[in-house]
Amino acid sequence: MKEPKVIAEIGCNHKGDMEIAKEMIKIVKIFCNADVVKFQKRNNRELLTPEQYDAPHPNPMHSYGSTYGEHREFLEFTVEQHGELKAYCEEIGIEYSTSVWDLTSAKEIASLHPKMIKIPSACNNHTEMLKWLCDNYKGEIHVSTGMTTKDEIESLVDLFEKSGRAKDLVLYGCTSGYPVAFEDICLLEITSLIEKYGERVKEIGFSGHHLGIAVDVAAYTLGATVVERHYTLDRTWKGTDHAASLEPQGLRKLARDLRAVCKALTYKEKDILDVELVQREKLKYRK
Repeated sequence: MKEPKVIAEIGCNHKGDMEIAKEMIKIVKIFCNADVVKFQKRNNRELLTPEQYDAPHPNPMHSYGSTYGEHREFLEFTVEQHGELKAYCEEIGIEYSTSVWDLTSAKEIASLHPKMIKIPSACNNHTEMLKWLCDNYKGEIHVSTGMTTKDEIESLVDLFEKSGRAKDLVLYGCTSGYPVAFEDICLLEITSLIEKYGERVKEIGFSGHHLGIAVDVAAYTLGATVVERHYTLDRTWKGTDHAASLEPQGLRKLARDLRAVCKALTYKEKDILDVELVQREKLKYRK
């Protein structure tokens, strides 16, 4: 079994504050033992219609502005700030990554040359952005498949194959809800992705928005070698993603449990292991 890669999705849970973002990175590295920390990048004027930009936030108690556009801008880091965060990640020894939501953001983040860029479920049909990344970005491209039909997934993989980039593609099983009820996680979709695309893409992953950490271990056991979870310092903080995120202790336990399961997913190398010899001599029934 390939060792799991644990991705801590900070997203916008930093509340627009660079110092909080860096503190979250440090905790992910030192305390949580995750492999990758991931943010988000949006060009809100490009991504939103004028009506969406000027509309009030649908959940005002979580808004950082008088309109949804102002809220999103408050939480947005510039490409220079992302460069600073990437440098900080490199300084302390954890991989930096970002989800991109539009073509401008894809170009900006690609200019920083991270090892991987993520495409969220909402944008996995943004053909122009996907083609640009295939042609101009050399790292891994990870794509979530929440709220996506099977025909759309096939078209996505076909695009990467025609671009000669399918072996740099990581597909994630995902249900787009915040948080997701257990009966809606549909873990066996991971098995379906492996059966259909396991030989066509680089890896299959899992992006979870549920409560607890048991499901992620099951996802890994089913074959998802990349596990991504939203991460926050405080689930009660202002913002809509915090409630579906893990706090540091939860993320630490998740990384611990995934690596423990990785060690356990083996066959016995011989009929009786060395650890069993003493017990066999002491306890085994003698005819």
